[in-house]
Amino acid sequence: MSRDAPPVAGAGSAARRNARFTPVEADGPLPWDMVRAVPAIMRNALPFLERTAARYGDVVPFPVNGRPAVLVNGPAGVRRVLQDNHRGYGKATIQYTSLALVTGAGLLTSDGEVWRAHRRVVQPAFHRDTLSHVAAESVRAARFVRSEWDAAPGRVVDVDDVLMRATLHVVGRTLFGADLVDGGAAEGRRLVAAVHEALAVVMRRATQPWTAPPGVPTPTARRLARSRVTLDEACRAMVGARRAAGSGGADVLGLLLASGMTDTEVRDELVTLVIAGHETVAASLTWTLRLLAEKPAVVARVHAELDTALSSGDGGTREVRWEDLAALPVTRAVVDEGLRLYPPAWVITRRALADDVVDGVAIPEGTLVITSPWLHHRRADLWPDPLRFDVDRWLGPDAGSRREGYIPFGAGPRLCIGRDFAVVESVMVLAELLRDRTVAPAGPRPGVVPSVTLRPRGGMHLTARPRRDGPATS
Repeated sequence: MSRDAPPVAGAGSAARRNARFTPVEADGPLPWDMVRAVPAIMRNALPFLERTAARYGDVVPFPVNGRPAVLVNGPAGVRRVLQDNHRGYGKATIQYTSLALVTGAGLLTSDGEVWRAHRRVVQPAFHRDTLSHVAAESVRAARFVRSEWDAAPGRVVDVDDVLMRATLHVVGRTLFGADLVDGGAAEGRRLVAAVHEALAVVMRRATQPWTAPPGVPTPTARRLARSRVTLDEACRAMVGARRAAGSGGADVLGLLLASGMTDTEVRDELVTLVIAGHETVAASLTWTLRLLAEKPAVVARVHAELDTALSSGDGGTREVRWEDLAALPVTRAVVDEGLRLYPPAWVITRRALADDVVDGVAIPEGTLVITSPWLHHRRADLWPDPLRFDVDRWLGPDAGSRREGYIPFGAGPRLCIGRDFAVVESVMVLAELLRDRTVAPAGPRPGVVPSVTLRPRGGMHLTARPRRDGPATS
């Protein structure tokens, strides 16, 4: 993407090239441009979005059959859709319809009163008072990653794979009071594989409109069905164990069971949180560790911070604890900058429920609106030298003002319910992993696969070794 700020989208005119193909009065690609772009979009949609925004500006209509579709990339436009006029936009989009094939009507895909009612039920489980438990389980998960690293030949591991299982542990223990990897590495891998298989099918349906409709017994549909069986079995086991114990609890599972929801509604929320609660954090941590591995000077700053905050008093470092969080601003800045460059939820879609005006452009009712944190976080007018991994963006006196243009968790009332959960987990895992070791690349940086989250093509292989210039393991 160009490092210059995208031009401002202008209103259409009689000379607008695409006037025959869209009622949205802004410049954009023509039908034959889109046909030529299909192979590139299928390979990786991110470069296509970057080129489109750089060429056409902040509001870009696409020539598609049926209701209009627009890419909205300007700060004011994104804020209008996600925050200022959030009630004017719903989730009846192909992105969420496809995701609902796996999650059902969970928090990610539901809308209106259903969403509001379910969010009220689970909100107490994400209160700040619960974050100390998240911190403790995150340290346990980091111990698992450390053990995998230490046991691996040459101390090289695929952190994408390991972190997927580690974050699944955190979700299970904190939200459901269950160990989702209790069956050992094989069972944990089976559940993670089911999630990935299901999400691959979701992504295929979202990006390939010609895919056979649900119910047609294609190989893809059978893969989805097998994945759903695995996820459903995990949910039934959690619910059965809790009911057999005869106890409620203040975690998500306890709140759901006490709410009077149907078994289907409980299942949908559990599957939603299994997917959203571990896939996004694992993906973000994977890319953040890679960015750190390429910046030894930043790792040194993290080490200096951890040496002070986690000093054990005998020349070593102890495990990180919840009460250490406030003393780790550099580690938190690493997490924030990793989320800026590699936001797991790289695209957000909405459907206009009524006519609106976005960045001076009329948006008809029914229009599909596409926003992209990936694009938004790479605007030079919001982020000087936007492609540079720069933790100091989050440490200066103006760091707070930057958050207005920072949307890795969305914005407005639909802001991700697990934002604080994810940040605490990420900081704690990074701190515990790095307090007495350093990381280095074990090969070139892999390409980005824009699936439901941003995944590394072929995994992310990194080396971890004990530090030579700091405290030893306590």
